[in-house]
Amino acid sequence: MSAVTPTLVSEHACFGGTQSFWKHPSEACGGEMRFSVYTPPQAKHGKVPVLYYLAGLTCTEETFAIKGGAQRVAAELGLMLVAPDTSPRGAGIPGEDADWDFGTGAGFYLDATQEPWKARYRMGTYITQELPGIIGAHFPARMDREGIFGHSMGGHGALVTALRNPGRYKSVSAFAPIGAPIRSPWGKKAFGGYLGPDEATWREYDATELLKAGRRVPALLVDQGTKDKFLPDQLHPHFLKEACEAAGQPLTLRMQEGYDHGYYFVSTFMEDHLRHHGTALNAG
Repeated sequence: MSAVTPTLVSEHACFGGTQSFWKHPSEACGGEMRFSVYTPPQAKHGKVPVLYYLAGLTCTEETFAIKGGAQRVAAELGLMLVAPDTSPRGAGIPGEDADWDFGTGAGFYLDATQEPWKARYRMGTYITQELPGIIGAHFPARMDREGIFGHSMGGHGALVTALRNPGRYKSVSAFAPIGAPIRSPWGKKAFGGYLGPDEATWREYDATELLKAGRRVPALLVDQGTKDKFLPDQLHPHFLKEACEAAGQPLTLRMQEGYDHGYYFVSTFMEDHLRHHGTALNAG
């Protein structure tokens, strides 16, 4: 895909760097897409590693930048932070705004294969090809040093994207990811709608199933709150842990006592995740 020139929406000085918001016409998603970039102060002197953050259901490209509390530590570590929107918007698909957990704001970071979604809902291609192409062409990013992390639906997206692209991402982590979406009501709804009834195709977007199939990534860091209301039915970290143990995949799963699913939880442990990524992305 050709790297289009994005249009600046807004830019703000932040911890010696800049927090900016962008829009562009997307070939992958067939309409306008938006993303945010935190450029650390080190980028004034050369290219820096890039860390992608994938947000959760109902979020936008602004959520992480506003609520995550990541810029201070990213400025210290010299990490560029890139956060895409969570789906196409205004696609004109009947029912796209009917549910909060499917359609608008709920792209699940996959490429839909079913009508009427397959022409526009191609978030897998967007986050692995088109968006990195734009970042590499227009920002001071070291594209040989990419990391990825996310929250909830975006935690699922980060794990699956890394597992589906072995060797590409130097670091991976997640906050409260949907660890086994084929066992989750959210996942069943999304996969059934975007991918169709053949559950064999769903396994290609399930981190637990990809681990069972032999996919591996760098050492994982996963944080999960014990008071997360979605923990019992939707998130299933125990399935992810079991798959990692059986596969010999390094995993640090931290059950954080008393924390829920929101950004008070995410921001509390953000520094730990950024240092996890910084160690790998700045190595050598």
